[in-house]
Amino acid sequence: MTTRRRGMTEEAADTAIDQACRMLRLPTIRQGFADGADRAAAEQMSYRGFLAELLLAECDDRARRRSERRIKAAKFPREKSLRAFDFDANPNIDPATVHTLAKCEWVKKGQPLCLIGDSGTGKSHLLIALGTEAAMAGYRVKYTLATKLANELVEAADEKTLSKTIARYGRVDLLCIDELGYMQLDRRGAELLFQVLTEREEKASVAIASNESFSGWTKTFTDPRLCAAIVDRLTFGGTIIETGTDSYRLAHTTRQLAQQ
Repeated sequence: MTTRRRGMTEEAADTAIDQACRMLRLPTIRQGFADGADRAAAEQMSYRGFLAELLLAECDDRARRRSERRIKAAKFPREKSLRAFDFDANPNIDPATVHTLAKCEWVKKGQPLCLIGDSGTGKSHLLIALGTEAAMAGYRVKYTLATKLANELVEAADEKTLSKTIARYGRVDLLCIDELGYMQLDRRGAELLFQVLTEREEKASVAIASNESFSGWTKTFTDPRLCAAIVDRLTFGGTIIETGTDSYRLAHTTRQLAQQ
């Protein structure tokens, strides 16, 4: 039976609350309960209302910290958000389509996403921003460059750890592969990348950004049959966004130089 502590001083109560919050791992309540108590007294808040505010603040802060951990675990090379994306600068991209993708239903269903267009048209920005949205929504996300992934798989095969590596990439909810098509992959690297895509097919989402149209992927995947199979896995039931050929990044730089 719990013993009630009557006549506890405010200083003793603060100390007890601090110790209890440390034991229960409630850092937000520990940091904010004193100010919250003063505010609750001033506003004549009920005990239930005060407790609800403390607990909701702790829950919100835990959710924020979890999102931050998932974003960090994704290993994005830089921060990019949809709020910072300039849709006016690239009329090829439909804002409604992107905002629908931001709801992450496609990740929930394990569907693929392809962002195709020239350099400077916003592919990587959208890839990272949508990956960030997925991480914030509670999904496990991993970002990598196509060549880096292929090299990692080849090294894993040489070290007899390929199954473990493929399984690790298979566990994430969304795999973001950037710069697919920038460099040719050797046949072995391409085949191992195909194994990762096959492991994830119709089970977990893959999002890619490429500066080559699908017809040009034979430069990256030199085996035509393998290339066709990879295109099939990355497009079936998914969304394709063509970001165009006009670099708004170059246009922005040109405008800045003209204004100087």
